[in-house]
Amino acid sequence: MSPVPHLATALTGPLYELESRILAAQPQIEHWFRSQWHAHAAPFYGSVDLRNSGFKLAPVDMNLFPGGHNNLNPEFLPLAVQAAQSAVDKVCPEARSILLIPENHTRNTFYLQNVATLVHIFEQAGLKVRLGSLNPEITEPTELAAANGDKLTLEPLERRGNRLVLADGFNPCVVLLNNDLSGGIPDLLKNLEQTLLPPLHAGWAVRRKTHHFEAYDKVSSEFAKLISIDPWTINPYFASCRGLDFHARTGEEQLAETVSQMLDKIRAKYREYGIDNDPFVIVKADAGTYGMGVMSVKSPDEVLGLNRKARNKMSVVKEGLEVSEVIVQEGVYTFETVNEAVAEPVVYMMDRYVTGGFYRVHTGRGIDENLNAPGMHFVPLSFETACLPDRKGLPDCAPNRFYAYGVISRLALLAASLELEATDPDA
Repeated sequence: MSPVPHLATALTGPLYELESRILAAQPQIEHWFRSQWHAHAAPFYGSVDLRNSGFKLAPVDMNLFPGGHNNLNPEFLPLAVQAAQSAVDKVCPEARSILLIPENHTRNTFYLQNVATLVHIFEQAGLKVRLGSLNPEITEPTELAAANGDKLTLEPLERRGNRLVLADGFNPCVVLLNNDLSGGIPDLLKNLEQTLLPPLHAGWAVRRKTHHFEAYDKVSSEFAKLISIDPWTINPYFASCRGLDFHARTGEEQLAETVSQMLDKIRAKYREYGIDNDPFVIVKADAGTYGMGVMSVKSPDEVLGLNRKARNKMSVVKEGLEVSEVIVQEGVYTFETVNEAVAEPVVYMMDRYVTGGFYRVHTGRGIDENLNAPGMHFVPLSFETACLPDRKGLPDCAPNRFYAYGVISRLALLAASLELEATDPDA
């Protein structure tokens, strides 16, 4: 059983109360989730970055193309296999095979280990899995080795009519993307008659973090009423800022004003709760992942007159995309540590089920900084028995803290459902 990391705040504080309320309301919470999943289709899979500051437990990012399955505790693979069976059964009950499309970065051997883990999960779920690549450099079946030595064969994709196939005619009913489409939507993937999961509008070519947190506002408000808490304790404030050009310094004043207003708003809440930490915000690209285009800010002056290095860092994200829109999000301190290094939980889900998670740990970063950066490492969470709570245990014991993580993460997953409904071009 993984230990609960040291939480460097008094456990008699508001988080202990939040965890206590979540535990006490567990039957109502699970009933509420069931009714929500009847009304809204869960995303195929996802991962949520959480931050735990003792007075607040909130999601700060939601990834719909999770890329760290290799960091999950292998003992809990059965949870992922059951969830995979459920997820595939919903979209194609007769499915015997699945075509998995990974990211193009074939030299990242740890990412390839994630792909190998996904292949293993779906094979254990009883499906034949093959890998089709969008990478133009893959022109014939190509064997690659993952970080742990697992071998993968990537094959070039072919389009026949409105179906994606491989050269020998492999023609499944389900195509699963583990590619977040940061570089845009290739024509090859448009107007397919096969079930494509997640849908194209879940990719960063369309998706915006601000849309997700607008949906999370609704979900967290309803949930807060259900268990009688202040929604702020599970929900970070945010605002959007558009029309930026970091290289040309266009929009700096507008960004500084947005940061100033957000800091004032957080400061007022800190006063209400008697919190004596300095408020901070995270400014990050409104689209994109991999921890790129992110900065932690405690004063509006910090976004005025950025030096060249900072402008270069903020102006471009994955696939070389220029950043013109950012989300200014309330910074949530992380007071959790693993071996005295700052840590944040990342929870993985498939269909509507929690399948595991890990702590993202960074020895070189502070409690108010982005931990998704070079130098991070991962410590698996155990999420025993599908993250069920120990109703006789203390609120901060391992299953109960992990249950609280799972509840907040599922709220973010539900918000992703609403977000995808709102941005569905066919709706």
